[in-house]
Amino acid sequence: MTTIDRPLGLRERKRQETHRTIALTALRLIAERGLEHVTVEDIATEVGVSSRTFFNYFGSKEDALSTAYPDHRHRIDRLAERLEEAPPGPDPLAGLMAIARSDLERIDADRDEWLLRMTVFTDNPQLLARTAVLESAGEQQMTEAIARWCGLPADDQYPALVLYTFGAAVRSAMRRWYAVDGAESMVDLVEAACAALSAGLPLPADATPRG
Repeated sequence: MTTIDRPLGLRERKRQETHRTIALTALRLIAERGLEHVTVEDIATEVGVSSRTFFNYFGSKEDALSTAYPDHRHRIDRLAERLEEAPPGPDPLAGLMAIARSDLERIDADRDEWLLRMTVFTDNPQLLARTAVLESAGEQQMTEAIARWCGLPADDQYPALVLYTFGAAVRSAMRRWYAVDGAESMVDLVEAACAALSAGLPLPADATPRG
């Protein structure tokens, strides 16, 4: 168990519950009314908190959609710490899959929520820009952690390539998962994508290339 994975105290648990309540309420209202027709005040009123309390947790209604879980701000710290503790191996994508498994399992566990979230993002593609900003904040930290895991200098190209390749595997899996309405396991889809990439991305057995 990493330092960040240790049990939380009562105060922190209550804070996380409030975060989740606000995030889920924002998602529901925006899905029902549309992004442009929901204000921070609407969300706060529905939850039963003040707008000031809302801003203690989120910078905007868009952030409430992009940070589904209260431990989001610790996510990169948690992944980097898990990678530090993981034994080195020949397949870095498999290593990243192992440390990210619990995060991916949450998507399967919260299937309906994530299907709704992806519908909202599909209907409002401008939200992707904010998500990209939030994700990019931890790129350097993860690149450095991968470099240490691989035994390479932090400025080597390979660790960044591994990180972005894993990100592509997750995004392609999310696209497939959404297309089949969550009928397939997100964990299995990412594992399959990583395995294909590690194998050199050969054509699937059922592919029928032209010519």
